[in-house]
Amino acid sequence: MVAKRGSILRDFLKDEAAGGIVLIVAAVLAMIAANSPLAADYFHLLHIETGPVLAPKLGPMTVHLWVNDALMAGFFFLVGLEIKRELIDGELSRPADRTLPVIAAAAGMIAPAIVYLAVVAGDPTLVRGWAIPAATDIAFAVGVMALLGSRVPAPLKLFLTTVAIVDDMGAVAIIAVAYSHGLDLVSLAGAAVVLGIMIAMNRGGVVRLLPYIILSGLLWWLVLRSGVHATIAGVLAAMTIPIRTSPGAPDNAESPLHRLEHALSPWIAFMVVPLFGFANAGVSLGGQGLHVLAEPLVIAVAAGLFVGKQTGMLGAVALAVRLGWAERPGGASWTQVYGVLLLAGIGFTMSLFIGGLAFVDPALIDRVKVGVLIGSILSGLAGFVVLRWVARPTRGA
Repeated sequence: MVAKRGSILRDFLKDEAAGGIVLIVAAVLAMIAANSPLAADYFHLLHIETGPVLAPKLGPMTVHLWVNDALMAGFFFLVGLEIKRELIDGELSRPADRTLPVIAAAAGMIAPAIVYLAVVAGDPTLVRGWAIPAATDIAFAVGVMALLGSRVPAPLKLFLTTVAIVDDMGAVAIIAVAYSHGLDLVSLAGAAVVLGIMIAMNRGGVVRLLPYIILSGLLWWLVLRSGVHATIAGVLAAMTIPIRTSPGAPDNAESPLHRLEHALSPWIAFMVVPLFGFANAGVSLGGQGLHVLAEPLVIAVAAGLFVGKQTGMLGAVALAVRLGWAERPGGASWTQVYGVLLLAGIGFTMSLFIGGLAFVDPALIDRVKVGVLIGSILSGLAGFVVLRWVARPTRGA
């Protein structure tokens, strides 16, 4: 018997919420490790050379590279599976269902970038980080919503999840276009050939997952060598995985994509993302003092997440509703909508990831981490307060 849509949503949100809580714990542990007697061991562990040399430009692989370039490719692979499922067999399969999430996500990426650029005021060393506050960390956001229970109506939870999926599409495009450099055309051509084979397999009716998984590994290696960030391979590979639609109950046990998504989800949520958080959230605050909070990069990132996200998204949603292009999700109150949009300012995982691509100077990366932590914490706390003590629960939610 195929599960109903409602139970799928509850299971998805439950898994994401639990993963978000584990991610929060991992981030806290990273901060403790980076500011304790274990700090030297923590940073040494991340930079241990494990080998081999998979890409000449990167040199020997380190623990940090394995986490950010290999394990996070798995995270983006899962993101790609979710995007494809939603576009073909889920909440984004109808054009009318895409309108509000696409509008909200677009505004939620443009406004933070504008705020960031306004704060750094054209500083050529900082402009490259314009995309850092553009993305939403759905695991963290859903983790906060889980603490609120029925105070967040299911349609609003689904709305934020859908916005984050659209947001991820934009983030993937930004990484591919803005943060790829020094392309190796031979490796890029090889990646194109492998991707073409996977597309041909899909169109030829190949449904066994093993060939796709093997070729996905080869595609990842070629993309890594090409100069395009390796995580893009995860999304591209995911788009070739076959899917069998099941209208009204999109959880077909015979669909290769659904089976692979369910198999990967716990590993990504409870191992990959927390490991990324632990490897990237640690920033040593020793010797920096409170003056670091007044530095342009810190303010730009924090303001982009906390101010840019909420103002851009709320303004866009309000305009779309006023013009009759869409309706408020599930009849939720404007206060509830505002509280959920505040949570969209939690940009932890993707913001840290893009920050690591934008800058190579460890001092600037540390500033990014501080800004991300401040902006995400402010957004999470404000969203929690609005939804817990200000917004009235919707009847029947």
